Amino acid sequence: MNTMNASSVPQNFAPRNVTPMATLDLIQAAQDVLLQGLSLLFELGDHTYSRSAGAPFHAAIGGHYRHVLEHFQSLIRGLRSGEINYDARDRNQRLQGEVTYASVATCDVLRALKPCTADTLARECTVISSVGYGSSKPAAMESNVSRELAYCIGHAIHHYAIIRLICHEFGITVPLEFGVAPSTLKHKAMLAS
Repeated sequence: MNTMNASSVPQNFAPRNVTPMATLDLIQAAQDVLLQGLSLLFELGDHTYSRSAGAPFHAAIGGHYRHVLEHFQSLIRGLRSGEINYDARDRNQRLQGEVTYASVATCDVLRALKPCTADTLARECTVISSVGYGSSKPAAMESNVSRELAYCIGHAIHHYAIIRLICHEFGITVPLEFGVAPSTLKHKAMLAS
């Protein structure tokens, strides 16, 4: 069943400038999500961080956190060149196995985001990413830095939701908002009022 018809899809997507307030909100959202991760790291030791949970997860908190952070690192690396390559992640074993190393790497990303301005976020970029299972060649897509930062934030929240489930499996309590989309939190608050 198709709920959209072709006439409801805009044919021309004109680029819009990013306003200074949107810049502040987006940078703040990125900082907030990274600080959520950092707060969790402060509660964990290396063993728990790198320990693989059983079925159905078969994954560790560290593996998911590394994956999240390496997307932010790919974005930061791509700021200068104008090419953000999500396939060229390091897949750094220390980042998924050592809490202190992951904490320092998180602080590095936070520092790198600090000087971002509206001009930085409005920059056009090319994104390289493997999106198809059948294709051996990654796709190259046009985007802009603000869109990719928003992607990294949403991607982080998605993986935090999985981390939240693994934490529950290990008996670790996380804050109510950890791994929950801001729109979901707003909706729940509206229903509660």
